Amino acid sequence: MEIGPSKPRLTTLLDNDILSRVEQLSINASQRFTSRGRGEHLSRKGGSSNEFADYRDYAEGDDVRFVDWNVFSRHRRPYLKLYRHEEEMSVVLLIDASSSMLFGEKLTRAKQVAAALGVMGLFNTERVSVYAFNNDEGQPQMLKPGTGRGRMRELLRFLEGVEGGGAAPLETGIEAALRRHRGRGVVVLLSDFLTFGDLPRSFNLLYSSGLEIFGLQLLSPAEIDPELTGDVRLIDAETQAMLDITSAGNLLGIYHEYRRAFQTRLDTFCTQRGGRFLSISTADPINFVLLDLLRRKGWVR
Repeated sequence: MEIGPSKPRLTTLLDNDILSRVEQLSINASQRFTSRGRGEHLSRKGGSSNEFADYRDYAEGDDVRFVDWNVFSRHRRPYLKLYRHEEEMSVVLLIDASSSMLFGEKLTRAKQVAAALGVMGLFNTERVSVYAFNNDEGQPQMLKPGTGRGRMRELLRFLEGVEGGGAAPLETGIEAALRRHRGRGVVVLLSDFLTFGDLPRSFNLLYSSGLEIFGLQLLSPAEIDPELTGDVRLIDAETQAMLDITSAGNLLGIYHEYRRAFQTRLDTFCTQRGGRFLSISTADPINFVLLDLLRRKGWVR
């Protein structure tokens, strides 16, 4: 049996097979954070409105009443018809691209997760926008809001082009993004959260803007379980400040205690505002994160 040439990858961030599976998923947002007005939030199960919006591939469990059998007869594949509902949801992807995110492939993993969640939003006809913070002024790179699967290549190209750098506090970038954003929905904040600034205030601003907060912390294995012995010099990736430590191994217990306490605070910042929090390692395979972990945690469905 001859095997034909493999299909070119759509993006350097994710394999095609992962993308095809991601297209079948949706972000599991709370309904209280959607906008009511123009009416563009689409259900994965179809809808009762008469206004057709888009197609997507049929997935197990979908209502067969919304399969377009005319399309099926031509392509021999089932496609689901999507209709406009009475709600509109924005999916806002905020990427911390500061210098600390260049350590341990954290920025790469952030872009991969953003790509997957962005594709989910586009394939469910939600308004997807991206803001990446990578300069000292905190002014973000921006992909303007857009809907529909036709925006997927533009989304992927934008994310591929995001580069890391800068040392502006995360809250500066969040404030700059909110000055440009309009609409209720979900905000996915991808960061190591190793930043100066007033994080509770930033979370308050996001919540007050009508955005459900999905906070995803990305840490490298060396940050989760560092191997330090003897005398070491630590250099801040963003400020270049140096700290000399004697007998670093004796301080690891304090470090782990602080890291766990910090993650607990981040979780509290999110959950107290109706959101969610998760911390992952960049060593976790991306297919596990997207297709297993986020589903089990209820972030996607």
